[in-house]
Amino acid sequence: MKKKNDDGQVLRQHLVDLLKGGNAHVRFDEVVKDFPERLRGKKPEGQPHTAWRLLEHMRLAQWDILEFSRTSKHVSPKWPDGYWPESDAPPGAAAWDKSVKQFHADLKAMEDLVGDSKTDLYARIPWGDGQTILREALLIADHNAYHLGELLMIRRLLGAWTS
Repeated sequence: MKKKNDDGQVLRQHLVDLLKGGNAHVRFDEVVKDFPERLRGKKPEGQPHTAWRLLEHMRLAQWDILEFSRTSKHVSPKWPDGYWPESDAPPGAAAWDKSVKQFHADLKAMEDLVGDSKTDLYARIPWGDGQTILREALLIADHNAYHLGELLMIRRLLGAWTS
């Protein structure tokens, strides 16, 4: 007979898997790996964003959701300007690499929060207006999947995707 706690662990593992990506979608690392530096700030014709803008938007939104989930002291950036970089291109290769690294660190932190059996996935976040950790984890996964698809499309339109 399955214990109720087993169901909670199964849900946590499903959430972590969803956050990591893959399964039905390409993974984040596959899309950003070896993204040609000369194309990171290039906007394909008819498209509203560059790869840099999408990467930074994903990082900023994920960071905001994570910090909101962890602390009442967090102040979200002003919408929408605070969720997008100012320029179409990164200031250099180091900025792209730093953004990818921070995206990974924040994603891992959310995976750890969700995976921690002490985290009540269903409890309302006291400083929110009805949000739960479960909702915030699903929001990150959904937001990342949406924009990762856009990032892959940008890469394809720029001729830098061979798979």
